[in-house]
Amino acid sequence: MAGTLVQLGIVAATVVGLGLGARLLVDAAVRLARDFGLSDLTIGLTIVAAGTSTPELAVTADAALKGLGDLAVGNVFGSNIYNLAFVLGVVALIRVVPVEGGLVRRDGLMLLASTLLGGFVVLDQLVTRLEGAVLVAVFVAYTAYLLHSRSDESSPDPGEPVVRDITARFEFPGRDPLLLVVGLGIVLVSGDALVGAASALARDAGVSEWVIGGTIVAAGTSTPEFAVSLVALRRGSLGVSVGNVVGSNVFNLAVVMGVGALVRPLSVGPAALGTFGWLLAVTLVMVAALWTGRVLSRLEGVLFTASELVRWALGLLG
Repeated sequence: MAGTLVQLGIVAATVVGLGLGARLLVDAAVRLARDFGLSDLTIGLTIVAAGTSTPELAVTADAALKGLGDLAVGNVFGSNIYNLAFVLGVVALIRVVPVEGGLVRRDGLMLLASTLLGGFVVLDQLVTRLEGAVLVAVFVAYTAYLLHSRSDESSPDPGEPVVRDITARFEFPGRDPLLLVVGLGIVLVSGDALVGAASALARDAGVSEWVIGGTIVAAGTSTPEFAVSLVALRRGSLGVSVGNVVGSNVFNLAVVMGVGALVRPLSVGPAALGTFGWLLAVTLVMVAALWTGRVLSRLEGVLFTASELVRWALGLLG
């Protein structure tokens, strides 16, 4: 019992570390990107989305290095389900969310396509290095297209930033590169500790690494996405609340799982196919809800949030 409490304490501490490290990394990356003339919208769909996914990247790469394929892929699939069902569900519960049509047509379809591709590579229960390279290449092509399409648009007035910069008050030479490295270091250390604690919890509780990776670890690594979406909602940037999640999910499926497979081929159990089915269903329903009404209603928020609670109950109590 004492050992379980210690592991739970480590999980809680690493979640805080992942959140802090991701914020430092995102703040520094956003300032550096603005120095290169990127608009806030482009930054939000690319750098912020990738930055908030650094916990998933660190955890998945570390799990892959240790040969924990179920934990690595379970974290990706679980994080994406959590982002769509719980994060956007809670956002919609707080406030009805209208969505930009372009986001639905282009990025929604990309989300669906990346989900199908992610499911395809796990059908044989092994994600090879070649498949990992293909996943990463797909994301590079998507990002290049996104940056090119945004470069043809006029940059909007940045106004108040979507995410409050917690390090803006500290000015010193080389601040941003240093904070970028510090933030990344905190994420990597926290991610390694989280993988170790999660594996120990799975062994002690008799729960599979797949279930732990798809629930507790997934929720922990999704802390930055949750925080960014809530801050964006509070500041009236409703579309960014959705855009951050969509961008992060595409990044998770393409880059996070791709890099994990490049580190070491990812072998998963049959449970992966069932979780992918759940992820595909949630993705289809979410994209359809946005496509038909271009709005997330409170009722839809209730249904999505409830579906995630049911998934957790089935996984942890089943």
